Amino acid sequence: MKKIAILATNGFEEVELTSPLEAMKKEGFEVHIISEEAGKIRAWASTDWGDEYKVDKTLSEVRASEYNALVLPGGVINPDKLRRNEDALSFVRDFFEQHKPVAAICHAPWTLISAGVVKGRKMTSFNSIKDDLINAGAEWVDEEVVVDQGFVTSRNPDDLPAFNAKLIEEIKEGKHELQHA
Repeated sequence: MKKIAILATNGFEEVELTSPLEAMKKEGFEVHIISEEAGKIRAWASTDWGDEYKVDKTLSEVRASEYNALVLPGGVINPDKLRRNEDALSFVRDFFEQHKPVAAICHAPWTLISAGVVKGRKMTSFNSIKDDLINAGAEWVDEEVVVDQGFVTSRNPDDLPAFNAKLIEEIKEGKHELQHA
C-alpha cells in the first residue's frame, strides 16, 4: 500500500488539499495530513476561511522515508508559513533526495523555492509567482500540469483534474532515479 504525505498548515487552499486527498484515497492510498503542530488546521476557501481538518502527524513525528510521495497544496498563507519552517523545508528536501514523487499546486512552489529544489526544473505555478520561480532557476511554463521526473506541478484549482491524474500516475510509478533537488 502506498503511503502519502500532504504537508499543509493554516491557510491552505481547501480544494487543493481535499481534491487530491479524495483522489488518492479512491486509489486505496493511505494519506496523512502533516503539519507543524498537532490538532487541526484551517483552510482558506477561495475568498474566506473554510473548514478545519485534523492533522494526522506533526513534522516532528515523521520522516520522508516513511512515505512514498509528498503533496503540497497551495493558497497564499500556507506556503508562506511553511517556507519559514526549517523542519518543513528539510522534510521537502528529503523527498527529492530520495527520488520520490512530489506534487505542488498554485502557490506551493514558494515552499519549494525556499527548500532549494527548483533550480533547473521544468514547472508551472500560479502566474503571480512565475518570476519567483524563474529567479530561483526554474524553467516556468504556462500549462495545466507539468511533470519533470516525478515532480508534478499545476497552476490553480481549475487544473485539479489533470493534477490529480498525473499525481496518481507518478505515485504508481514510484521512485524516479532522475528526480533531484
